[in-house]
Amino acid sequence: MERTLHSPICDLLGCNYPVLLAGMGGVARSELVAAVTEAGGFGFLGMVREPVELIRSEVQRVREHTKRDFGVNLIPAATDTALLNCQIQACIDLKVPVVGLFWSLSANIVGRLREAGIIVVCQVGSAQEARAAEAAGAHALIVQGWEAGGHVRGTTALMPLLSEVVRDSRVPVMAAGGIADGRGLAAVLALGAQGAVFGTAFLATNESFAHAYHKQRVVEAGFDETVHTDKFHINWPAGATVRVLPNSVTRGECGDAFSRERSVIGDEEGRPIYLFSTDSPLRSMTGDFEAMALYAGQGAGRIDAIIPARDRLQAIVSEAASIVGSVSAGPELEEPGLRFSSPVCAANEADDTYMGYASQEDILAILNPLLEAERAGARVMLRTSLESSSPDTRDIAIAIHRDEAHWCAILLKQIRRLGGEPSPNVGEFYGKAMAIADIQSRLTFVNKGQSWVMRRLHEILPKIRDDVLYRDLDAMLKSHEQNIERVSAFEAAS
Repeated sequence: MERTLHSPICDLLGCNYPVLLAGMGGVARSELVAAVTEAGGFGFLGMVREPVELIRSEVQRVREHTKRDFGVNLIPAATDTALLNCQIQACIDLKVPVVGLFWSLSANIVGRLREAGIIVVCQVGSAQEARAAEAAGAHALIVQGWEAGGHVRGTTALMPLLSEVVRDSRVPVMAAGGIADGRGLAAVLALGAQGAVFGTAFLATNESFAHAYHKQRVVEAGFDETVHTDKFHINWPAGATVRVLPNSVTRGECGDAFSRERSVIGDEEGRPIYLFSTDSPLRSMTGDFEAMALYAGQGAGRIDAIIPARDRLQAIVSEAASIVGSVSAGPELEEPGLRFSSPVCAANEADDTYMGYASQEDILAILNPLLEAERAGARVMLRTSLESSSPDTRDIAIAIHRDEAHWCAILLKQIRRLGGEPSPNVGEFYGKAMAIADIQSRLTFVNKGQSWVMRRLHEILPKIRDDVLYRDLDAMLKSHEQNIERVSAFEAAS
């Protein structure tokens, strides 16, 4: 399953499968994030407006249950400025690997997180927002379609919006909105997304912090039952819309949603829950759950049971893998601008072997070990950037991490283009490098790894006839030469 679904976003985020848990406020707490992440997906803690103390304790709890990377989701537009600054600083202090941002875009916030060595993922609701987020420095994008549960940023259906953003973007793009099973994941992968974000599917799991009432309503939901409304608005910027399951509020039975008077309908450990607020029912709450915001995406009709998060993730991955694996490589599954090898190409390659060129099998036998090595290098440098206390060391580690991640993506595309199966493994180099505690010594070891890659490239380049592959590998060779020179100069200056 890993081999069939693996994409460059898995290398960037450090997960096995391109399945992301949405950073649902209140719902995506440490128990759910740890379960999804440990099972091979990637989880975001939903920390919108939450106090710094809770962020610290939730991050610690996740780390107690998994050694894998995870993220924290923040929403600047819905958070007091002073609290937001404290939240961001907490993520930096805690060396959170990834931070997700949504609703409003601040280039300053993106820059602040990037400078700290944190991967920034921005969720967007339009092609214009996608361009702005990429220009601000986002490492990856989540395209949210109108079908999504919870707060919905845009007004466009997922598939046409995804197609447009994938076509124009130079960073990894993931999809969100109404995706609840493996079929949905396979569909967005076919359109060029590198992964999918699941909210409703993981809300209805044992580990979710949602109240049992909310989970059961999702299970009972039929197809096309969700409602798009602006009636749940307290604690959020004006004019925001949400997608929820129908209840007394959406049916207009609770009066004027925009009246200045507020009615308390629940309590969360001493905090009042108001009618028409954006709060959804949580385990920690009491009150009139029926009248609260029962967030759910249009895929809710596909959820028929409350099960462990690991089981739901495995079901999603298994179904998607069976679909992707059963479709022969054709235009609908190809990377943009790429072509898979055809039988005619294979015949030409057979003739090439008599002329001293490498066969397709020989090339793939070198590309996959290179992929594993680049994947290991990318992860080593990401962890090094987070561990180092020196700004200069962080800068060089971040720069090399991005370069290694870039070549992971190039190698993946080339392997698939040649009709091969990309290895999902991380090279042994990762374990050996991370066993070196001294950062300076680790950088020296990384240079040895870069030299190994260069030697393999020198060996294969004279044997490659394919112009596209040759250009990519030649550029990769030059890039590694520059990285070695960069680290050597840094070591000399230190």
